[in-house]
Amino acid sequence: MARWFGNSPMINSAIRNPNSEIPKSPVIEFLIPHSAIRIPKSPLQGIMSPMNSPVLTDVVGGVATLTLNRPDKLNALSSTLIRELVNNLKKASEDPHVGVIVITGKGRAFSAGGDVEEILSLAKGPREERVAYLHLFLEMIDAVRFSPKPVIAAVNGICIGGGNELHAACDLSVASEKARFGQAGPKVGSAPVLGGTQLLPLIVGERRAREIILTCRLYTAEEAKEMGLVNAVVPHDHLEDHVRKLADSLLEKSPGSLALSKESLNRAYRDARPSILEEIEKLADLWGSPEAIEGLSAFLEKREPRFRSS
Repeated sequence: MARWFGNSPMINSAIRNPNSEIPKSPVIEFLIPHSAIRIPKSPLQGIMSPMNSPVLTDVVGGVATLTLNRPDKLNALSSTLIRELVNNLKKASEDPHVGVIVITGKGRAFSAGGDVEEILSLAKGPREERVAYLHLFLEMIDAVRFSPKPVIAAVNGICIGGGNELHAACDLSVASEKARFGQAGPKVGSAPVLGGTQLLPLIVGERRAREIILTCRLYTAEEAKEMGLVNAVVPHDHLEDHVRKLADSLLEKSPGSLALSKESLNRAYRDARPSILEEIEKLADLWGSPEAIEGLSAFLEKREPRFRSS
């Protein structure tokens, strides 16, 4: 297969040029022979990621598991981790022997969101570097959303901020009973405009999405299930087995049908994508403001931010 998103010019164009706008009525032409997902060997299989890699890759029986691997930082989304995740998502998406992709985290977090230390450094630096990071983040969301293969979030723990935006981009979500969900942007002088404000209203409804984003409260796994943010909650020790059974059930489905279904389900996200490009520019400005620098600094100093003068 020459291109990792098959023969869909819309998807290939979007991923290779994140600044592009996506046509509103594309016709997907992606098709993988059903037998391909049952071939046991894959170009990715047997290639072990270095243990210090920010993303660990494991391919077993047609399922590629991508594990965010910064447990000491609660799998914060540094630019290095995001690049590695995008690269591995592309490889898994173009591999005809992979039928399902799973994203999870190592340690006690799925992901606690953006790397605050890196973002604070960006906030104090040139604006173009902030814009570049935000486009990289969007490339990650696009790589999940526009993959022709089902992407399952296996939420093993904390899932906050940009981590929850990554989670929201996935097609299906299974959460450990220990998982916690939420957005934190307004607490640190940021805003979840790279998937959060676009996808959460589609998943949980606009009123609940506004509550999640504006109040920055945390939700238990059961609360997330009740609002439709996750598909299932399972005992922590059963998470891997449950996700594997779900992935195996998807491997029994027609790959071309799954790809076309995803393409159609993505219509609202495609329509919203031009606004994301505009909001990247606004968020880059916000990150460079005194409010963001105060919020990010307060987080790192473990104190309450002082956004308003007394």
